[in-house]
Amino acid sequence: MELLKNWLPIRLWQQAGDWRVDWCWFGERKLVQPFFCDAVDEALRLPFNQAFRRETPLAALSEWRTPAVAPSAFIYHASRCGSTLLSQMLVQLDDHIVISEPPALDSLLRAALDADERRAALRGLLAAYGQRRRGGERALVIKLDAWNIGELPLLRECFPDTPWLFVYRDPLEIAVSHWRRAGMHMVPGMIGASCLDTPGQDDSREDYIAARLGRLFQLAQEHCRAFGGLPVNYHELPLALEAHLGECFGLDARQRRQALAVTGQHAKQPDQAFVPDSEDKHREASERLKERVGFWADAPYQALERLRQASAPR
Repeated sequence: MELLKNWLPIRLWQQAGDWRVDWCWFGERKLVQPFFCDAVDEALRLPFNQAFRRETPLAALSEWRTPAVAPSAFIYHASRCGSTLLSQMLVQLDDHIVISEPPALDSLLRAALDADERRAALRGLLAAYGQRRRGGERALVIKLDAWNIGELPLLRECFPDTPWLFVYRDPLEIAVSHWRRAGMHMVPGMIGASCLDTPGQDDSREDYIAARLGRLFQLAQEHCRAFGGLPVNYHELPLALEAHLGECFGLDARQRRQALAVTGQHAKQPDQAFVPDSEDKHREASERLKERVGFWADAPYQALERLRQASAPR
């Protein structure tokens, strides 16, 4: 696997019943884009990657030997809730590797694989992402896809001591965002079968969005209780990074100041200024959407809020 140093896994797929890994050469380029897919798109335009490609069997991941940074934190989230802001704050730190929603990790977590094979591949995948490609990296933060909250126990089997948090916000505000422009998990059939599938969600589009949000919040509060996750509400960001979140990520005072320097920018569109939109979303929500979000998501949201408040620093 030394031959693939500075290459990162970008895709997993099945071919004739066997799982394969697609790799892309990144060299020493730091990943600064809001999402891993953005970094992949940019890297694939390099002349080298247009001329040379690599693919390996899945087993190659378990043979990874390059020294790597172990995962230092996992970020789970409810989508459209500030998790990208948080990851973009951490990207500012030179010694941090931040991998945001890598498709290969989602595929591996949700694939029908033997338990031992999956664990070996997961460890290898994150070792590949944790390569010290620039030399000074000491932390690896992985932001997962929103629906991966259902697969959290699988990742905990491999990394039981890695801190993790769940970022969320008022479910109506999330619902309005998906009503405007639906994320992948809010489009029927887009991500296939998942932990978010819920009886009754197909009654209407409002039900579909609200029911899946409710399921997300339910799984999050159950896993936070069972596995010691830290609930983080959107309204705590970004200043929480100066306090308990900074401790969670192991940041010193200089790093906290450095991370906070980008908070005036839009996390997903860094060339634009951030404008708060919570009030606009509440005004925009239809009465039907408000009612269905209340029915499906309010109780698990309030349960998560109680858990957050009970665990808040005093």
